[in-house]
Amino acid sequence: MSDSTLTTPPEEHSAAKRNVIVLVMAQALLGAQMPMLFVIGGLAGLMVSPNPALATLPISLIVFGSMTTAPWISPLMQKYGRQVGFYIGATGGGLGAAIAMAGLWTNSFPVFLVGSYFSGIYMSAQGFYRFAATDRASSAFRPKAISYVMAGGLLSALIGPQLVKASSEATVIPFIGTYAFILAINVLGSGLFAFLKLPKPEPARADAPKGRSRAELLRDPKIIVAMICGAVSYSLMNLMMTSTPLAVVGCGFTTANAADVVSAHVIAMFAPSFFTGHLIARFGSAKIVAVGLVALAAAGIVAMSGVELFQFFVALILLGLGWNFGFIGATAMLTAAHAPEERGAVQGMNDFIVFGSVFIASLSSGVLMYSGGGDVVRGWTSVNIAMAPFLVLAGAALIWLALRPKAHPV
Repeated sequence: MSDSTLTTPPEEHSAAKRNVIVLVMAQALLGAQMPMLFVIGGLAGLMVSPNPALATLPISLIVFGSMTTAPWISPLMQKYGRQVGFYIGATGGGLGAAIAMAGLWTNSFPVFLVGSYFSGIYMSAQGFYRFAATDRASSAFRPKAISYVMAGGLLSALIGPQLVKASSEATVIPFIGTYAFILAINVLGSGLFAFLKLPKPEPARADAPKGRSRAELLRDPKIIVAMICGAVSYSLMNLMMTSTPLAVVGCGFTTANAADVVSAHVIAMFAPSFFTGHLIARFGSAKIVAVGLVALAAAGIVAMSGVELFQFFVALILLGLGWNFGFIGATAMLTAAHAPEERGAVQGMNDFIVFGSVFIASLSSGVLMYSGGGDVVRGWTSVNIAMAPFLVLAGAALIWLALRPKAHPV
């Protein structure tokens, strides 16, 4: 992890690298719960929900929990420190797993949904790992720091689905064992945050820079385009991934097959992160985002070409690649567009918008899947067709930014 910025004090660069290592480990261990939740969320929801069309509602509640947490946890971290927010996230994840277990044990869909909401608190906190990696990093190291932390998800992609395979049928009531693993992951993983060396929040001074208002920030072309591209990349990935286990199992394959497809997808989400930061540094974030949007479009095309197991694999791998380039590129674009004193406001607004879009996508996923009257193939096709207008929106936003007069490169 070399940095070409010679003006960065050695102790700052050393602390930045240490933080990246800790956050990679947190992404790998604590982050393993996210593929686990997305593999079993719809299947467990189908088991306890009163209506099959509500099967993906638990996943939607996870995302809703993340969306509603971001606006308050970001300013809280700016005031009290990142670790406080990360501990709150792990507590929420553990509580969510425990409540979900209770919901499955009592066959209560409402209780299960409450557990899903608490899991969303963890999901929100995890989203700030990538920002925490930049807090002590130089401008040259930031894209790489973001990329390395996201690469920690590669291990989570290997760990999570294997734990699902080992635990989903290990108890009398399916999936309770999986949620027990998730509870343990949050308890053990929270200890990592004690090793972070992040800047301590400074008391507000009367002469401290105030930064732009939220309205002014949302008028900044780079910020608004970064938010649009980040929201589209994440929400379309979620739209398709949420339906995938239902589509795979509905087409006659097994839960283990669905776990393998999701595992391949999550590997594709994070494996490119070893070089995404270098590509952003060389070509600029906007071009990398554009490549990500093309890959997302290709995923939808492959998914609509058939429902053999290999087509699910190819489509979900392309979906992961598209998310990686689109979302990491948009994150790098965003971090370069605001001042340090604007961090809490910008990052909170960004994740509220991103996860708000993801919430709508995950909620729509189940509805679209069952829009064909129970025909899984028709429902799966509807999911993928729904991606098109949003890809056009994000592509148009990038083109608009590139064509703006006197626009600085991004």
